[in-house]
Amino acid sequence: MTNKQSATLLEQLNRIISEGRNPRTMDIDVLPTIEILEKINQEDAGVAEAVRKTIPHIAKAVDAIVPRIQAGGRLIYMGAGTSGRLGILDAVECRPTFSVPESMVIGLIAGGERAIKNAVEGAEDDTAMGVQDLKDLNFTANDVLVGLSASGRTPYVIEGMEYANSLQAITVAVTCNPDSPMMHCAAIGICAVVGAECITGSTRMKSGTAQKLILNMLSTASMIRLGKTYENLMVDVNATNQKLKARATRIVMQATDCSGEEAASALLAANNRAKLAILMILTGQSASEAEAQLASSGGFLRRAVQSQS
Repeated sequence: MTNKQSATLLEQLNRIISEGRNPRTMDIDVLPTIEILEKINQEDAGVAEAVRKTIPHIAKAVDAIVPRIQAGGRLIYMGAGTSGRLGILDAVECRPTFSVPESMVIGLIAGGERAIKNAVEGAEDDTAMGVQDLKDLNFTANDVLVGLSASGRTPYVIEGMEYANSLQAITVAVTCNPDSPMMHCAAIGICAVVGAECITGSTRMKSGTAQKLILNMLSTASMIRLGKTYENLMVDVNATNQKLKARATRIVMQATDCSGEEAASALLAANNRAKLAILMILTGQSASEAEAQLASSGGFLRRAVQSQS
């Protein structure tokens, strides 16, 4: 890095809110343990409110994601460091929670799989890789790209978003700094201004928490809109291990007020698909009849139940 580049970067960091010094934690290094923890907790308490202010923008993103997934597109998260790991976490957890294919929600991190566990020097500055990682996924205009960066200036992510824009795909920025480059290049900007961290620049803290909350909302609301829940139950869970089998049984019981034996019997007939078992019990249909009814209702269990009432 040249002296000029270094000076430019320092100037950028000076303007980034999440890189500032927090006046409320200047004495954190001399406090007893319980007071350190109280300081951290006090700072964390404001994160949910910062996220709440972004809800209209999160809703706009969800309303863009849902029709594209329905049309066969994908939700792609892209980030570096903590942000990239959070995207991968959310993508991976969508699969067992909502029984979606691995290809529907994908997380990309600068530096590849090695960067999940290790710091990869220079990865976040690799603009060429930001484009290449999307090309390797055969990214198209039907997909939605969610760029993740606390600072909003990560080159790897920005270049990926610019590439997605060139394909006329929907781009979403999730950041903690307003007026950042990512906010300017995204079609939809989500910025939770959580302020300076307890430890200056440690954006795995409040900024990371805010991004995790936003990702929870993006994916969960999208899955609800796609018919993956019934009331507030995750009925699209497929029972593939003992814990999930117990959870599926409990979900069927909660949705139908049936006994454990009835739930287990319906799940057996439904090949361990909780949503199908619930419909069978609520409507008295056979597995094949319920499956056809569910298909005609677009996979929405409530719609299928109401059509039989």
